[in-house]
Amino acid sequence: MTGKRIPKALFGLACMFLIVGLGGRTVLAANVREPVWSGSFYPADPGELKTALANYTRQAAQSPSGAPNSQLRALVMPHAGYTYAGLTAAHAGEVLKPGKFAKVVLIGPDHRVGFANGAIGSFDYYRTPLGLVPLHSDAAALKDNSPLFKSVLESDRSEHSLEVVLPYLQYYLGDFALVPVVLGPADTAGVVAALAPLLDRRTLLVISSDLSHYLPYEVAVAKDHETINRVLKLDAVGLAGGVNDACGKSGLMVLLELARRNHWQPRLLHYSNSGDTAGDRDRVVGYAALAFYDNEEETTMTQAENLSPSQGQKLVKLARQTIAVSLKQPVDSAAVAQLTAALVDPVYREKRGVFVTLHKQGQLRGCIGSLSGYRAIADGVREHAQNAAFNDHRFPQVTADELAALDIEVSILTEPKLLAFVDGDDLVKRLRPGLDGVILSRGGASATFLPQVWEQLPDPAAFLAHLCQKAGLPTEDWRRPGLEVMTYQVQYFAEER
Repeated sequence: MTGKRIPKALFGLACMFLIVGLGGRTVLAANVREPVWSGSFYPADPGELKTALANYTRQAAQSPSGAPNSQLRALVMPHAGYTYAGLTAAHAGEVLKPGKFAKVVLIGPDHRVGFANGAIGSFDYYRTPLGLVPLHSDAAALKDNSPLFKSVLESDRSEHSLEVVLPYLQYYLGDFALVPVVLGPADTAGVVAALAPLLDRRTLLVISSDLSHYLPYEVAVAKDHETINRVLKLDAVGLAGGVNDACGKSGLMVLLELARRNHWQPRLLHYSNSGDTAGDRDRVVGYAALAFYDNEEETTMTQAENLSPSQGQKLVKLARQTIAVSLKQPVDSAAVAQLTAALVDPVYREKRGVFVTLHKQGQLRGCIGSLSGYRAIADGVREHAQNAAFNDHRFPQVTADELAALDIEVSILTEPKLLAFVDGDDLVKRLRPGLDGVILSRGGASATFLPQVWEQLPDPAAFLAHLCQKAGLPTEDWRRPGLEVMTYQVQYFAEER
C-alpha cells in the first residue's frame, strides 16, 4: 500500500443531482463517491492518468506471461501508488478486453477503520478521473440479504484499496457495473456463499491486495514467492497461517475457496516490489498480479481455422469489388487482377460458413450469410456480398451513390456445435458473451446472432430474448424446454479504409 497518504480535504462522498456523462450515455447521478486519493496514489488529471496507464501497459507488453486461451474468472491486483505498483498492475491489461465483463465484484482490504466482514458503500456511483462507475444492483442486494455486509461511512470516506484499482479496470474494460466490497476479518464461508451466485460468466472477481510490507528486499522476495506459491496451489490453510504476507488476505481466502469449488486455475502474471520500481531496498512492499481461469477453452477455433489479417482484408476487398461490379461502377483492373491472383491461395477454397455485413454511418444496411460451409470461402463472400447489398428484405437495395459510404465486414465461422444445457438459467451461464455466435431453433423456427451482436446486447437474457423475437418466437421462449441451441465462433474482418 505504498503511496503518499494525503487524503483530500473534502469528504469524498458527495450527494448531488446533476446530468453527467457515463460512457457516452446521459445519466442522472446521485450519491457519488468522489475520489479521495487522486493526486497522491495516482494522477488526478485525466490526461496524465491515461498517459501513465498507457506507459505502464506498454512496458507490461514487453514481458507477456503467455496467458492461456481460457475463460478469465478472477484477478488479483495491487493497490499501491502507481509509481510503485503500476507496472505489475498493468499486466492485467494482458488478460482484460473492453466489453468482456458487464459486472466487476471488487474486494479490497480495510486499512483504516476496523470492522468484521464486508462494507459496501451507500452510493450510486464511484467517480475517478476517468469518469463514473455505476454500482450494480447486486451491491444493495448483498446488504439487504446478508448480515455479513453493511454500510460503513468512515470506510467510504477514507479507504483506498478499491479506488486505486478502479482506473485500471476502466482503462482496460470500458463500461461495467461495480459491486464494491471492503473486507475486514471475514467469515470466509459465509462471504463465499453470498458471492457465489453473483459470479456468472459476465462477472469478473477482482481481489485488491499488496503482499509483504516493509521487509528488506531479499527477505521480501523470498516471503512473497512463498505467498504466491500458496495462492497458485490454492493452499488456503498455508495462507491463513502466514504473517505479514498480504494485506488483502481476507479477500484472497475468499478467492481460493471459490477457485477450489469451481476448479479455476491460477497463473502468475507479474511480480515486483517497491525496491524494483521507486523505493529503496531496506523496507519494501510486494506486489503481484495473478489471473484465475476456467479449464474450459475460451474458443474452439484452432490455429488451422484462423485466417491472417491480410487474408481477411483480401476477402473484404473481394466483397466491395463484387458489389461495385454489380452496380456497374468502375473498378481498378490492376487491383482486380492482383486480388484474383491472391485468391488462388488454398485457404480461400476451404468450405466454411461466411457472413457479409454492411453498415452505413454506423447503422446496419444489410447482413446475409450461411452458417454451414457448403461453399468455398471466396465463393461464399461473392454470393453473400451480393445478397447483403441487394437481397436483404429488411432494406432497400444498395445504390451506386451509397457504395462509398458503406463499411463492409466479412465473418468466417467455425462449424456450429450443439450446446447442452439443463434449463434457461443454465443456458445463460453456458453462453460466452462476445465469443459465441448462437443459433436458436424450435420446430421450423430458427435464427442466429453473430458474436458481434453481443456488443449491442451484452446481457445474455436480453440477447436470447431478441434472438427469439428474430426467430418469430415469444421473447421468453428460451426459458421453455425443448429449445435447440447451437454455438459457433467467428473471425471477422472490418474494412480498413
